[in-house]
Amino acid sequence: MIKHLDIIVTGKVQGIGFRFSTKAVADQLGVKGFIKNEPNGNVFIAAEADDISMEMFLDWCNEGPEGAQVNSVETTTAELKNYRNFELVKKGF
Repeated sequence: MIKHLDIIVTGKVQGIGFRFSTKAVADQLGVKGFIKNEPNGNVFIAAEADDISMEMFLDWCNEGPEGAQVNSVETTTAELKNYRNFELVKKGF
C-alpha cells in the first residue's frame, strides 16, 4: 500500500548535495514527491511509496550523503497527493 510521509531532516544537510543525492535514491527506489531546503537549515521531503521502499528511503535519510551530519528525521503521515515523480524544489525562501 502506498503511503505519504512529510519528512523533516535536521543537521548539516544543506550545501553538501543532500537534495541531489536524495533525488537519486528516491528515483532508484521509486519514491515520488519532492525535496526542498528550508530557511532554518532543515530539509523538507514529501515522499510517497510502498512500505518497503519507504523504509529503505528513511534509512537513507538517516544517513545522507558523505559530508552530511543528520541529527534527526521526523515523519508525519499525510494525505496521498499521487505525485508522478520526485523533484528538487529550488530555493524559494
